[in-house]
Amino acid sequence: MAICDILQIDKRRRNRLKRTESRLNFATNSHVMHEGVKTIETDNLCEFSDSSDLCICIITWNMGGQVVYEDLEELVGKKTKFDLLVIGLQEVPRKNISKRLQAALLQTHVLFGKAILQSLQLYLFGPKKSKSFLKELKVDKHSLGGFGGFIRRKKGAAAILVDYKGIVMVFITCHLAAHTHKVEERNSQFRLLSQLLFSKKLNPYARPAQLVVWLGDLNYRLQGIDSYPARDMIHNYVHNLLTSKDQLLQEAERGQIFDGYIEGTLSFKPTYKYNIGDNNYDTSHKVRAPAWTDRILYKIEDADKISATLNCYNSIDSIASSDHKPVKAHLCLKIKE
Repeated sequence: MAICDILQIDKRRRNRLKRTESRLNFATNSHVMHEGVKTIETDNLCEFSDSSDLCICIITWNMGGQVVYEDLEELVGKKTKFDLLVIGLQEVPRKNISKRLQAALLQTHVLFGKAILQSLQLYLFGPKKSKSFLKELKVDKHSLGGFGGFIRRKKGAAAILVDYKGIVMVFITCHLAAHTHKVEERNSQFRLLSQLLFSKKLNPYARPAQLVVWLGDLNYRLQGIDSYPARDMIHNYVHNLLTSKDQLLQEAERGQIFDGYIEGTLSFKPTYKYNIGDNNYDTSHKVRAPAWTDRILYKIEDADKISATLNCYNSIDSIASSDHKPVKAHLCLKIKE
């Protein structure tokens, strides 16, 4: 297929995306009040609370189409005191990642379920001999089209709904449109996926989720700053000042995305784009500006029944086989009396 034909197909799919969003009749900023994303501090000690009812380790990583087994072991880590482990991967290579992850967790955890959309993959692990706590598990996935699938960069989302220990949770890993100028397209994709995944129109009697977690390569970039000034700020350890340029937080403030969600402070360095094999930002001729493309956000939908504490939100800088750094979060839940 010629490149021009592929581009025409991609254009038609984007137009369909806009028409679908219009039919779904999304609320706009003029109709409702928006809170944006609430940012909270974490101690980043990455410990789990013994007094919690459920502790979850959440990891997102764009693998860049390749994998080193030792990196998967590093990704999982040696401290496996969590109850659930959620791993969302993007640009996964054509290898059996599931078996490799299971091998890394063989001593403590087993695979509960997975949702696969080509190079976009989501895995849920739980402790051995704990399946009696697992009452329900469903998967869903939606492609956003385009020709990214041809080069193993599938855009869309894969999701798992699980009832574990009486808590209904939804985990969504996604890969949204790339490039700085496509912020409105990313907004549209997020809203569309929010409507389509586990659609209440298709299953109106389904139990509502009490916790929703989004993780993935959301691809939001820095707005209004060039690559070299941004790098200088990172080099001088004042990258926290760059959060005012972060498109995701800007768009949430405008009420376009992630209304009412919570995210840890972006105390770690931007996770994209690195040279593969080291910890230096892009030195190619494109000299891409760094950005926090890889994120984990959550929302408590049933605050009367459960509370959540975010104990850790950080990047895993020791992994260098991709142009993205993985990001992890430790989230502990407590069921209220």
